[in-house]
Amino acid sequence: MPTFVWKGRTASGASASGELAAGSQADVVAALRQKKIIPTSIKIKEEKKGITLFGGRVSTRALGVFTRQFSTMLNAGLPLLSCLEILAKQTESPALRRVLVEVRGDVEGGLSLADALRRQPRIFNNLYVNMVESGETGGALDVILSRLATYLEKSAALMRKIRGAMIYPIIISLVAIGAIAVMLLFVIPIFAKMFAGVGAELPAMTQFVIGLSNLLKVWAIPLLIMLIAGFTILRRWHKTESGAKVMDPLLLKMPVFGDLMKKQSIARFSRTLSTLLGSGVAIIDALEITAKSAGNWVIEDAVLKARTSIKGGENIADPLSKTAVFPPMVTQMIAIGEASGGLDEMLSKVADFYDAEVDQAVENLTSALEPVIMVFLGGIVGFLVISMYLPIFQLAGTITE
Repeated sequence: MPTFVWKGRTASGASASGELAAGSQADVVAALRQKKIIPTSIKIKEEKKGITLFGGRVSTRALGVFTRQFSTMLNAGLPLLSCLEILAKQTESPALRRVLVEVRGDVEGGLSLADALRRQPRIFNNLYVNMVESGETGGALDVILSRLATYLEKSAALMRKIRGAMIYPIIISLVAIGAIAVMLLFVIPIFAKMFAGVGAELPAMTQFVIGLSNLLKVWAIPLLIMLIAGFTILRRWHKTESGAKVMDPLLLKMPVFGDLMKKQSIARFSRTLSTLLGSGVAIIDALEITAKSAGNWVIEDAVLKARTSIKGGENIADPLSKTAVFPPMVTQMIAIGEASGGLDEMLSKVADFYDAEVDQAVENLTSALEPVIMVFLGGIVGFLVISMYLPIFQLAGTITE
């Protein structure tokens, strides 16, 4: 039997809240009325279950495929339970299959689809659950799922483009770094032994490279361990609120990469808020969900301020315009959308524009990175080669004289 988290008011008007195990929301309402409590919010308590440590993640692409198929089946008139059963059998993701089996069991036990999905927070986030809840309430679940599938497909496509564009520069860098490490750890020591028998004073370049090689032979593994540990600690700290407050503003100020991250965040903000508003989610709830899924603390803080502004009877555009993140074009289009009553459509246009901007920025970044990486790493390799052959040239010149 699921546990529900409820909020309400007593007969005297005082706020009250708590948890209650019941078969359905109707049972919770009945139980609260017996206690003379008027419920204002009833939601099923989230439970983290059905996900194992290995193979427990579901990609955005897989979730998008599932959502598109789910929407198509519902539109064709298939019963909800049959859809979930069929999708659980045909999905290629083991984690998603386990979750769908549990969701079907919860729905069959009397829960709404949104409440059943809410019990799987690692797979279905607040955005997904709230949109499904809106679709169930409005009787247009297939339409809402279709919009959600489009959102997931565009998000996955954007991430694929970014990752795909960065693969080639990363591979070149790793291969070049590996080649330099092999030279310093294995090739340079051979030259060092050969020069030690000559007895002549070595050039400064050669002495520096030999010293670096000796240092790496001792510290290569400890340095690698420290780098991995430092990166892991920094990444985990970034996921905390205090870490995000410090790092996210710095990341947005990075040359080249900062502009790319800013455009990506604006595109995600616009697409998420447009999808939620177009699906009938209340603007206060939509802004809260959008803030949590922004992926950057600066964007999240700006959106939450806009949410506070809306609660106070103001608009969204003004608090967003006061931040250094949202360009004037974005805030002006949001203001026009608010004034015309077509905010979701205007945000969709903003998202499309910035998706194209991200694509162009990624292409430009890739085109700029490749020659820079090649020249930089080629210069390092050239420096190592010259430093090793310089003593040989000097020795050959001495013999000739």
